[in-house]
Amino acid sequence: MTFAFVRRTTGAMILGLVMATASALPSFAATVVTVNGTPVTDVQVDQRVRLFNMEGNKTGRKGATDQLITEAIQMNEAKRLGINVSNAQVDEALLQIARNLKVSQDKLLDMLGQGGVSADTLKDRLRAAIAWNAIAEMAVVPDVQISDLELDQQAAARLADYQGFDYILKEIVFVGAGASGRTSQANQYRSNFTGCDGAVQLSLSYTDAAVVDIGRRHATQLPEAMAKELAGMNVGGITKPRVVEAGVSMLAICEKTQAEDLTFMKDEVRAEVCNGNMEKEAAAYLENLRKNAKIIYN
Repeated sequence: MTFAFVRRTTGAMILGLVMATASALPSFAATVVTVNGTPVTDVQVDQRVRLFNMEGNKTGRKGATDQLITEAIQMNEAKRLGINVSNAQVDEALLQIARNLKVSQDKLLDMLGQGGVSADTLKDRLRAAIAWNAIAEMAVVPDVQISDLELDQQAAARLADYQGFDYILKEIVFVGAGASGRTSQANQYRSNFTGCDGAVQLSLSYTDAAVVDIGRRHATQLPEAMAKELAGMNVGGITKPRVVEAGVSMLAICEKTQAEDLTFMKDEVRAEVCNGNMEKEAAAYLENLRKNAKIIYN
């Protein structure tokens, strides 16, 4: 386990962008840059460099200073939009990082302390991450929606031939360990299978064989390998045995119809398009804020 996971976890919380904010520091700290009236001090930069070192970030003081400038810009925008991040939100984010690292929160704080990093340094970055996420949802998300027509077109283009079917399925499970023996029995069952109507009666000839009604499933709801196998079969067909956690499983086709269900494809397209556009628009939004910021180096 490496502490670099903290950087990756924080990034995932803010759509892949690592952001931060300035923390309150002693009055003797020297200001190195002022951003829209907010001072960034040498102590803050030193702390951020230490955090960078723990994360494996080699950008040093320049990278730390740039990140702190970005923080100040973001927090200033959050204030303008009336966005407030509570201490409880920050504490929950800190706890989530500890969970992802599989350590207690106290242990995480000890790790920071051993690296010479105050808890507030990480908390400040988390506060800005949460604030930026809220800014993006408020100011960026409305501009990155995909139209229903475009969504339908892109989803239809992705639908493969084997995904154009709707099924009613039964699962036949040969329960228990001993995959080779159970597979042999499953293959014997398969060779004698004549259709869903006789599935239960046939199972009675075998020990620990169960027939489960799966119900209606569209091909896009099935694993790709399974969907491809079913696509090449007719009603009354049964798949090859597969080893599963419960034992050995096969699927039988009780009904099969041609039906294009774009629901899952549309969800996939929407996520990809919106996330990609979101990153671009958020980056452009931030760049514009930076261009208009008053940044004074001392």
